[in-house]
Amino acid sequence: MAWEVAAALHAPLDAFIVRKLGAPGHEEFAVGALARGGRVVVNDDVVRGLRISPEQLRAIAEREGRELIRREAVYRGGRPPLEVTGKTVILVDDGLATGASMFAAVQALRESEPAHIVIAVPAAPESTCREFAGLVDDVVCASMPTPFLAVGESFWDFRQVTDDEVHQLLATPTTTQSSTTKAKVLSPAEVVSSVAIDAPSGVPPRETLEELIGDARVVLIGESSHGTHEFYEARATITKWLIEEKGFCAVAAEADWPDAYRVNRYVRGLGEDKTADEALSGFERFPAWMWRNTVVRDFVDWLRIRNRRHESNGQPQAGFYGLDLYSLHRSMQEVIAYLEKVDPEAAARARNRYACFDHASADDGQAYGYAAAFGAGPSCEKDAIEQLVDMQRNALAYARRDGLLAEDEQFYAQQNAQTVRNAEVYYRAMFSGRVTSWNLRDKHMAETLEALLKHLDRHHDVPSARIVVWAHNSHVGDARATEVWADGQLTLGQLARQRYGDESRLIGFSTYTGTVTAASDWGGIAERKAVRPALNGSIEELLHETGRSAFVVSADLRPEAADALSIVRLGRAIGVIYRPETERQSHYFHVRPADQFDAMIHIDETRALEPLEPTSLWIAGETPETYPSGL
Repeated sequence: MAWEVAAALHAPLDAFIVRKLGAPGHEEFAVGALARGGRVVVNDDVVRGLRISPEQLRAIAEREGRELIRREAVYRGGRPPLEVTGKTVILVDDGLATGASMFAAVQALRESEPAHIVIAVPAAPESTCREFAGLVDDVVCASMPTPFLAVGESFWDFRQVTDDEVHQLLATPTTTQSSTTKAKVLSPAEVVSSVAIDAPSGVPPRETLEELIGDARVVLIGESSHGTHEFYEARATITKWLIEEKGFCAVAAEADWPDAYRVNRYVRGLGEDKTADEALSGFERFPAWMWRNTVVRDFVDWLRIRNRRHESNGQPQAGFYGLDLYSLHRSMQEVIAYLEKVDPEAAARARNRYACFDHASADDGQAYGYAAAFGAGPSCEKDAIEQLVDMQRNALAYARRDGLLAEDEQFYAQQNAQTVRNAEVYYRAMFSGRVTSWNLRDKHMAETLEALLKHLDRHHDVPSARIVVWAHNSHVGDARATEVWADGQLTLGQLARQRYGDESRLIGFSTYTGTVTAASDWGGIAERKAVRPALNGSIEELLHETGRSAFVVSADLRPEAADALSIVRLGRAIGVIYRPETERQSHYFHVRPADQFDAMIHIDETRALEPLEPTSLWIAGETPETYPSGL
């Protein structure tokens, strides 16, 4: 960390060794600190409170003093300390807790009479930062978490640095080279620009897609908002190529299973819907525009025409499926409707079991979850499990009744039963914590994807089923490369990588500014909102600074981009709600793009996705912030 600061400032680097004096039996708790030159700082109140005797304190100081001398010898390798008299000295540490070690360092450093002392740390309590502000010339606390638990809580990787690593860093020059030998150092944006590949309208060239996709079975394509036209359009175009050229046989979307399956029937020439608009009419739940929009409608029409052509040639068709679990009541209805056709007695059993949910308002899973979680209504977990087991027990008999079509319909019904079971757990978990419910949802999507792959492998004339997934970046990206991983949150993209390894690809989208279709509150009206320019320090800002309008960048395809994309930056996520007034808190989190995605497609300026039923608010749009309101 100190090396990075020194290198950025082209300043010389040295190690100023300080040893914590830990309480007997609780060495991680500092009662004081020992710095170079024998400077000892002790918290007398803590020493008295813990009843540490002078002899104990002396023994601790002697032990740590020996370790301090050893480390200085190893780290410095015989070199004398830097001369700091009359100079500005920046003391960098991984963080402050009590501040005892830093206080000892400051006291010892003052004896060398530097001109200024600056403290720079990535994390510390606000109270400690304020205390040091009165002791030194400047204090930089990059973050002040509240509540402050421990320094390590602010890091993804808090492993101890080894002696060899410290020695190597101290031996690596940080100062500027002479003008005769100095080479031009490219900025991260210049590096990315030099290796980025133009992707007109967000669609990479065919040869780039070939190199990126390879033999992957599962390709997850994201979006950094649920309401950006270019993301949907480019994703649809890439998906058409995957289906036509790479043999992908299904789209699995972040959509409810029964509503998406209605679309699946339409694109395969089944069902009663005559148009794509009718097939998409099942998407009534907020936010309907996610799937009831002009881009998805046009894609669905294309897929139906394509399937009709392939069917006439005896070639396999491609389907459209949903991965989500919000359809608690709708999935129950579909299970009963299916069983009434194939097994009326089983339908009666299902109706009795699902009657447990009747105390909650129709099609309101959240109301059921609230009642079950807080004792205002019964838990229907047992009934949901029994119905799923019943469906699984009779699956083979149902599937044998009418060939391939029967197998598909049985699979559809069984997945509805599975959705009911998982949705029941999800809605109860909504009131026990966000991470728990999020993980249940993404695990359900991963399980549905796996079930769909197995079903298509068994029942379709393809060597190995290949599926393209449409979902938000926050689901598609690998959680392990984001700050949410520290909270225990996982994602569909992470689970896909763990399950399919090199047979999976994660592709994210980003934009710098433009407009977006989103609501102001959950359940609200679709609006066309202005998207603010991305924040400083974000991946969107970095990609904007390349000066390119639309391109793809991948550390896997172009390793030269790895360093620039491995830096932790802010990443923007606009879902179905956009609140620009709380932009940082509502829509940004820390990410490592190189590890989050296999590739990122950036479109610098984008426009709002057009709903099939645009509201008056959407048509009117939003007055830009620069509009002269003072006239």
